[in-house]
Amino acid sequence: MSRVHDDGVSRCAWCTDDDIYRRYHDEEWGVPVRDDQRLFGMLQLEGAQAGLSWITVLNKRARYEHVFHGFDIERCAAMTDRQLERLLEDPGIIRNRLKVYGVRKNAKAALRLMEREGSLSEYLWSFVGGAPIINRPATIARVPTTTAESDAMSNALKKAGFTFVGSTICYAFMQAVGMVNDHTAGCFRAAAK
Repeated sequence: MSRVHDDGVSRCAWCTDDDIYRRYHDEEWGVPVRDDQRLFGMLQLEGAQAGLSWITVLNKRARYEHVFHGFDIERCAAMTDRQLERLLEDPGIIRNRLKVYGVRKNAKAALRLMEREGSLSEYLWSFVGGAPIINRPATIARVPTTTAESDAMSNALKKAGFTFVGSTICYAFMQAVGMVNDHTAGCFRAAAK
């Protein structure tokens, strides 16, 4: 189910009137991403969100992108303990030790995976057969939090050495990067390809 916002636009019911949320919903959520670095970055942001609200992460995203070098995978993998410890004092990010150190751990795992598979993008997109899964749920209540595809991605990424990649995180990631399009019926984005 969608809801009409004060600007007259019908959006998914989860989207608030906050400008940052609207931009995210209108311009990013459900739009296919194929770039390795952008995919890696979004996976880190989804992991950072674990236990928190997504708006918290959206409000801190610019700082995350700055301190983690635009989520450049090689640069994140090369970060030192000293650099990561300094980040634990930065109020511009979520200062959870496991999550901060997890970015470096995930970058190293991504580099190994890319060496083996050739492309992070192709590997991640393989869990949806290389093309977006287009759903048109009638209401937000019909949007799942996990699927067989997110279970498979989660298990494979954990096996590859990634952290903060549970099935719920993987499904949210899949929605964010357009592997799955869950814009609800009535949302103006539901008609977008």
